[in-house]
Formats: sequence, C-alpha cells, structure tokens
Amino acid sequence: MDDDLDDGAFDDGAPDGIGDDAESGRTRLEAELREAAAILDPVPAELRRLAVEAYALHDLDAKIAELTFDSLVDAIPVRGAVDVPRMLTFHAGGLTVDVEVTSHGIMGQLLPPQSASVEVLDGPRAGAALTADDMGRFTGGARPTGPFALRLRAGGEVVVTEWTRA
Repeated sequence: MDDDLDDGAFDDGAPDGIGDDAESGRTRLEAELREAAAILDPVPAELRRLAVEAYALHDLDAKIAELTFDSLVDAIPVRGAVDVPRMLTFHAGGLTVDVEVTSHGIMGQLLPPQSASVEVLDGPRAGAALTADDMGRFTGGARPTGPFALRLRAGGEVVVTEWTRA
C-alpha cells in the first residue's frame, strides 16, 4: 500500500487545494449554465407536469414493453381513408401487446393469449381498469386524451408499455 494515500482516497498528484478550486469552479459554472438555460430556454410548464406525472407512475419491478410498430409511422397510408384507427404493437420478452386506438376507445390483445388486468395510465391518478379475457382481449370505452401507457399484470409479472400519445 502507498503511504501517501489517506484511507484509499484518490490522489490526483495536484498539491492540496488545487483540485478543490477546480471542483468549486465547475460547480459555479454548472449553476450559472442552469440559470441561463432556465431564463433563455425554460422547460414548458405542460412538459414539466407530464414528466412529473410519468415519473409518479413508474414501476421499478415492471418489464418495459417496447413500441415496435406504430401505424402513424410504419403503415402505408390509404387514399381517402378517414378516421383511421391507430395501431400500436409493443413487445416485452415473449409477450406482444397489440393495441387499437379509435375515436370510440381503446381495444387490444395479448399474445400469447392470457387473462390479465390492464390499467390505462394517462395521468398521476390510477387510470381505467380493464380486464383481458382468456383470449387476451380487452376493451376500454374512453380514448386516452394525451400521453398514455398500459400496465399489465399477468402470471405474477408486471409489464408497462412505453408512453405514447393517442
């Protein structure tokens, strides 16, 4: 062991006090940059509110189902089609969640088919509670009005889809 190191602390080779000044300078610079960003490019209040709501709903034990298909991005548009439902597909491990969002509400199916409780997350409070039948099908009467995610509880596992806008 090197006797110059105190209790295993890192010795950067600089004389005592020099590293401390650099650290306090970085801290001051960071504070000034944060203040400038807050004044020149503030985070919109609505975005801040949505971020806080989304964080309040996070579930540390849940698997995240990744969005792998979105009809707004991946589908070929059909000429003359009006009020076309939005189709979303999420994957997490061996589970696939197909979701259709229409003006009448939301419906979906779990693959492989299985019963589950499905919760529509669309704000800081608990969302609509739905139930997937033995074929994995579920429906909800209200279309999400803003960003939403689904929390599924099936077979002792919790899966949460990525947040997306309806």
